[in-house]
Order: sequence, then structure tokens, then C-alpha cells
Amino acid sequence: MVVKSIKEKSSSFFLYFCSKGFKKPASPQQGTKGNAVSSEQKQPGGWKAMPFILGNETFERFATIGLLSNFMVYLMKKFNMDQVSASNVLNIWSGVSNFAPLIGAFISDAYVGRFATIAVASVASFLGMLTITLTAWIPQLQPPQCPAEQQLHGHCISPSKAQLGVLLTGLGLLSIGTGGIRPCSIPFGIDQFDPTTEEGAKGINSFFNWYYTTFTLVILLTLTLVVYIQDSVSWVLGLGIPTLLMAASIVLFLIGTRIYVHVKPQGSIFSSIAQVFVAAYNKRHLRLPAEGQEFGVFYDPPLKEYVLSKLPLTYQFRFLNKAAITTKNDLEDDSSPKKRWLCSIQDVEEVKCLVRIIPIWASGIISFTAMAQQGTFTLSQALKMNRHLGPKFQIPAGSISVISMLTIGIFLPVYDRIMVPSLRKITKHEGGITLLQRIGIGNFFSILAMVAAGVFEQKRRNSATLHPGAAPISVFWLSPQLILMGFCEAFNILGQIEFFNKQFPEHMRSIANSLIFCSLAGSSYLSSIVVNVVHHVTGGHGHPDWLTNDINAGRLDYFYYILAVMSAFNFLYFLYVAHRYRYKGQVRIEPKSEPDVELSSM
Repeated sequence: MVVKSIKEKSSSFFLYFCSKGFKKPASPQQGTKGNAVSSEQKQPGGWKAMPFILGNETFERFATIGLLSNFMVYLMKKFNMDQVSASNVLNIWSGVSNFAPLIGAFISDAYVGRFATIAVASVASFLGMLTITLTAWIPQLQPPQCPAEQQLHGHCISPSKAQLGVLLTGLGLLSIGTGGIRPCSIPFGIDQFDPTTEEGAKGINSFFNWYYTTFTLVILLTLTLVVYIQDSVSWVLGLGIPTLLMAASIVLFLIGTRIYVHVKPQGSIFSSIAQVFVAAYNKRHLRLPAEGQEFGVFYDPPLKEYVLSKLPLTYQFRFLNKAAITTKNDLEDDSSPKKRWLCSIQDVEEVKCLVRIIPIWASGIISFTAMAQQGTFTLSQALKMNRHLGPKFQIPAGSISVISMLTIGIFLPVYDRIMVPSLRKITKHEGGITLLQRIGIGNFFSILAMVAAGVFEQKRRNSATLHPGAAPISVFWLSPQLILMGFCEAFNILGQIEFFNKQFPEHMRSIANSLIFCSLAGSSYLSSIVVNVVHHVTGGHGHPDWLTNDINAGRLDYFYYILAVMSAFNFLYFLYVAHRYRYKGQVRIEPKSEPDVELSSM
């Protein structure tokens, strides 16, 4: 998918995030390179298949997002967990769910294909949602209800091992479903169109538009209507609705089985990456040729059909170049290369792209840790604040993150249409600023967000101390930190998505998408570690810890300041690795001439 078209048609991070990590379809001029299905075979799919594919993806998101946005409140109210335990469960589950697409993509690409992966994952998602719904419906699957006063002082009966086991089983099944549906749904939709025809290319663009639209509606509905039903009407109903919709999506998806185009698995890029490292290790005793004397030493065959751009040989991470050295053991009797351990220059340079990006990728984990608090302690703050709009309506605590979404949705068009053209005149850069600069600005906003969170939490706590038993501070005092978190997402996450996609070859876009999910997973685990360390180290001598269940007695503001300091050190680290980063090159192949090397400008 082309970056420019995404910016023109997307008005929020969530739309942009879902679309960037997938392989760009070939244009009519590019032909059908690497496509396992001919245009004649693609005729049965097209728009006839879209209601089934979009319905399946929409309801899976409806289930997982509807659960995630308000799940901490559910754990605290229905399972009598303190906020630290609830935060740990939420962070660990979120981490597993974000790592799962890596495994799902590998299984789909290498073994079973996208249709089978989506089908099995959809059943897993339904069973997971059904299990979670049963924990709200059947009293025996949750601990006895606890009055708010007892819950505040930690005097409630904790869930039994069996009750926790049922809950975690449901979450595990949801993670399996997420791991199969998310990496496959968009590519499976693209498979239904023939990109070599004008009609097929238009169909792909329209598919993305419908995908964006349905996903945006899902987010708005889950953060408003579904959260309101869960919070004010019934948890059984609030969880049962997405469960029934998930069941309906499975039926729809299977009905379209004969309509779909089924592309056979073509192998996974992860196998090629592992092969380079193993080959480099096995050839570690070989000597590399001097610079300028590489001709005939390295294996450099013609590009594979699905590879669209050739990478030049580089001397950064030179030890990996040994994987491409040709030896007698690498050749068969007829001098043809053995494919097991002999890697091409292209294979080696693709791995180098991944190795170069790892330091930049790592900087996102701490930055995303600040954003992860929107679903944990920000909810705890909202529960202690005045959430009334008028005398009768009360905003659900889980809906407060809509402020961050609105910030992104309003800011991105302004940034794209006004700020970028103005900056372009000054910097002469196509994007106004480089992608690394954009990521750095996002990292800086993560610092500001945590400082603002600490300042306003101190104000909220002081007000609660002066007015015990009341909540005089409006929940909209959380707006500054949520707005700053929105800016952090708009600059950092979007910058990383575009940066990864430009710095990987086209056929490695799945890895770019996976890296973002891995960053989110890493931030969830890091957040859980920091929470547990603060919980066990602080307090004592008659004083509660900073993250005690009664946040009016704790010091949540100090916790936010710790995250701000971590983000500040992370910002300095990012400046260092960004300064040392080398952009990938690209070979321009010209007949009867030496290849020229062009460095991509960012």
C-alpha cells in the first residue's frame, strides 16, 4: 500500500496502523511476480468475497478491543483484583496477543495458508469470548461480590485457582485468535483481486477504504456504546453482544469458502533469516576478500520472482557476508549451488536491514510503555474523578481514551495538509522532516505526557485529600496527558511504521508489521515489570506503596515521574542510535554497465 494514499484517506492512527505493515500489491505494470494464483483463477473472488472477509475481521476486532478497553475495570469489579494485579494480567495478555501475529504469520506463510489460519483463529476467538462471557454470567466462575469500601482496603475474597484458570483460558484463546486473524485478514482480502487489471487495482483500493471504515466504526462503538453497556447496564450483555457477533462472523466466513481465491503457502521469510545466521556461523573461519576484490567470491544469482529491488553488498556487519561466500562444499558435482547453506548477497543484505533497525525499534518499547498506561492507571484515575455530563449521564471510565483518538484524528489532517507543505519549503524534504526526526519528536512527547500525568495526578490527589468521600475534580483534567499521548502516537508509531516499511525490501513488509506488534508487546511486559518493582519496593513503615489499591493513599504521580525519567534516557539513547543509523541502499541495474549504488533518502 502506498504511503501517500494512506495519508490522504486515513484520519487516525488506528486506520493507518492497520494498513501499513502489509505487502504492497503489484501494479498492472509490474505483472504478477511471485503470485501463486493466475488472473483467471482470481475471477471467482473479488467483491463477492468481501462481506465475509470484512465481517470476520470487524467482529474479531469488536471482540478484542471491546474487551481490552474496559477489561481492567472488569478485573477490579468482578474478580476483586487490586489495580496492580489487574494491570499485570492486562499487560501480560496484551503482550502475548501482540507477539502472537508473528507466529500466526509464520504458520500461514510456511504451512497452512491464510484461509485455514483465519478459520481456526476465528473459532479460537469465539471460544475465548464465550469463556470470558461465562465468567460474567455464571456466579461460580467469579469470586463473591465485594462492597466498594471493602475492595478499597483489600478485604475482598480473591478468585480461586479454578476461577483464574477459566479466565486465563479465555484470554489465551483470544490471543490465538488474534495471532491468526490480524496478520492474514488484509493479505487474504488482497488475494481476492487481480492487481494486474485496472478493475482489480480499483478493487484493492476500495477494499482498504472499507476496511478502514469498518475498523473505525468498531473502535468508536467499543469505546462508547459497548463500554457504556458493560459499565452501566450489564457485563453479561456487554460481553455477550460481541460474542454473538463473533459467532455470526464465523458462519459468514465459512459460507464464502467456495467464493474465495486460495493462495498456496510460499514459505516464510523467517526461514531465510535463520539460514543466513547459521551459514555465517558455519563459515566463521573463512576470510573475507579485501574491499574491491569480491568478484566471483560471493554468490549473487538473479533475483527471485517476488523480490522487486536488489540490495548492494555493504561492509557493515561484515561477518554476515561470510554466509554468501562460495566454497567447494557449497557446489554440487555439476557446479550448481546447494541451496541449504549457501546464501546470496541479497539474502545477507536483507538480514542486515533487520539488524540495523533493531536499535531504532528498541527505542519504541519504552516510549510505548508510556502509552500503555491509558488502559491501566489512567482508568484508575478516571474511576476516582467526576465523570458526570449533566445530572444523569456518567461517562464510563473505559471511554476516556477517546480523547487520545480524537487528538490523532484531528491532528493528522492538519499535519499532512498544512504543516508538511510548510516544512517542505524550508527543509526541501518530501515529508517535511525525516522519519527519524518524526520518531524522535514522538519520543519527546512521551516524556511530556508522563510529566503532565504526574502533575495532574498530584492535583487530583490533593483535591481528594481535601474533600474525602467526594470526587470534585472533573475527569477532563486527564485531557492534557491523553492529548500528549495522542501526539506521541501520531509522531512515534506512525513514523516507525513508515520508517520500517521504507527500510525493508518490499517482500519483507510482513516483518515491518510484526516489529510494531513486538514493540507493543515489549512495552506491555516492561510496564508489568516496572509496576511490580514499584509495588514491592515502595511503601513500608506504616505507609502504603505508591500503587496501592486506594490511589488517594498512594503516589501514582511518582510512578508517572519514573516513567518520565525512563523516557528521557530513552530519548538520549534514540538520538545516539539515530545518528549512527545507515539507510539501506538500492542497486540500479543497467545493461552492460557496472551497478550504481543509490542511498535512499528519508
